[in-house]
Amino acid sequence: MGKQVNVAAESDLSEGTMKAVSVEGQEVLLARTQDGFHAIGNICPHMKGRLSRGTLDGSIVTCPRHGSQFDVRTGENIRWLKGRGIVSGIAKLLKPPRPIASYRVEVKDGSALIEVR
Repeated sequence: MGKQVNVAAESDLSEGTMKAVSVEGQEVLLARTQDGFHAIGNICPHMKGRLSRGTLDGSIVTCPRHGSQFDVRTGENIRWLKGRGIVSGIAKLLKPPRPIASYRVEVKDGSALIEVR
């Protein structure tokens, strides 16, 4: 088990909201969904958009830059780029889809703690 860092009070986020937090120099997205708190890297690997400026629908966050989507529970890439056609195809070849790092979150004594490795 890694070190746990207190990043927010449990009451800071209501269900369906998210925010950027700093964890030991790393920019992390903390999200609260129907099934609890989750954390993934906040920077989209496609064009470095900040996911905290995007939208959260259930457990899926959408990057505000090009519509890439990630599951906040696992970091899994759901959709790499919004759109279709040759431009999207070329973009996917140049930068293939990849997941984002995910972090374990524990809520303890009213605080959200993120585990860093």
